[in-house]
Amino acid sequence: MKTLLRCCLLWLCLPLLAHAAELRIDLGRGATTWTTAQLLARADASSVAIPDDVAFGHPMRYRAVPLRALLPGLRPDQHLQFVAGDGFAAEIPADAILNHQGAQAWLAIEDPAQPWPTLAENSKGAGPFYLVWTDPKAAHISPEQWPYQLAAIRLLSGVEARFPAIVPQAGANADVRKGFAVFKRTCFACHTMNGAGDAKLGPDLNIPHNPTEYLRADLLRGFIRNPQSLRRWPEAKMQGFPTQEALSDDDLDAVLAYLRYMAKHKAAH
Repeated sequence: MKTLLRCCLLWLCLPLLAHAAELRIDLGRGATTWTTAQLLARADASSVAIPDDVAFGHPMRYRAVPLRALLPGLRPDQHLQFVAGDGFAAEIPADAILNHQGAQAWLAIEDPAQPWPTLAENSKGAGPFYLVWTDPKAAHISPEQWPYQLAAIRLLSGVEARFPAIVPQAGANADVRKGFAVFKRTCFACHTMNGAGDAKLGPDLNIPHNPTEYLRADLLRGFIRNPQSLRRWPEAKMQGFPTQEALSDDDLDAVLAYLRYMAKHKAAH
């Protein structure tokens, strides 16, 4: 009887627990915490249609707040990190959020009264907060710049300043430098390099071994496009980059050039 009572109480409290979800925003002037209820009650919260949602793979509609409105004083030369509850850490330059090219960043808020669908690859879902974009192509927003299960937004120095161990040396060729830029935008959200980085979702890509050291180039390309093409694993977390829009062949070749370069520049551990 007591067990049944506890279950009933827990069920009744679930909406309250969902409302208690919090997003922490730290722009270096003291952190601000927003709850689900506070965000849903904002005057600038509106219904936003996303025709091709990255997380769900089909059109979605969200209750969302313009992200810029939550980041007062943000300058184009600054840099933000978006930290998800699963260890994903997206690095996004402020000018992508403040751009005037047509793309707009929105913070989608999951309403406990109208929960979002479950994700095929993640039983925990995309909530309680999710960064979505309208007209993302206008600013070349990549799939890795749509972090869900969002827990915190932090103003930080750029990746190069924080993690010099992942930066190619001055003499690196153009392909390597381009690959580094693509790596920062895509791979670094899940992986570390030379032991450096804040992501906790995937393994390090250079220590102890770089994937170019044990995979043929064609297999590595196939794996990046579709991880299940190399080995089938129902619990695999890597989603891959199946389309040219997500990662062009030129960008993929550049990433491989960067990885081959880094295999010869391992950090001492």
